[in-house]
Amino acid sequence: MPAPCTQCPTRRQSIGARLAELWNRWRRRPLEATPQKRVAIVGNPNVGKSLVFNRLTGIYVTVSNYPGTTVEVFRGRTYIHGVLYEVVDTPGMYSLLPSSDEERVARRLLFEERPDVVVHVADAKNLERMLPLTVQLLEAGFSVVLALNMMDEAERLGLRVDTDKLADLLGIPITPLVATQGKGIAELRRVLHAVAHGDPAALRPASRRRAEPDRAAAAG
Repeated sequence: MPAPCTQCPTRRQSIGARLAELWNRWRRRPLEATPQKRVAIVGNPNVGKSLVFNRLTGIYVTVSNYPGTTVEVFRGRTYIHGVLYEVVDTPGMYSLLPSSDEERVARRLLFEERPDVVVHVADAKNLERMLPLTVQLLEAGFSVVLALNMMDEAERLGLRVDTDKLADLLGIPITPLVATQGKGIAELRRVLHAVAHGDPAALRPASRRRAEPDRAAAAG
């Protein structure tokens, strides 16, 4: 009987390692299909944008330089209600009027790739400084979801954001987040899926959407 081939790669791996590799391949395969929708995440530096990206995409992420530049762009994929989304983490930007290479790449990406939804991640503690970019995105014709991150820090500072009134004023969905804890991510996924599919219910503030079933039940 021939001796086992200890040099062969398959022989060097334990059964557990081979099973893990097969499992990872199986998990990746559905994500390698062509995405049906595209979401871009934008925002100022240091607002938790990349953390939101990681919460949305998990492990399937690629990194590459944007064509013709040395600026890195992260792309990931995720399924929401059976639809495969490409999620793009754009470089930090303060405005659609670029003054740095990172902002120029973010602007080019938005206008050349025209994502189905733009998630603007903003620091809830500094809304006055954040909202001009939201307005610029709306004026440029993008379908925007405003994700107010660091809501816990804002509350600790005694700041209260009336998200319903702000949503009414801007005419877009607003999702409060604490991205470090994953709070609000499930609602963000639901809202961006609704916006990507033109569901007008997504535009109504969350408190009103919650009240509608109650009113319907009372009427019924």
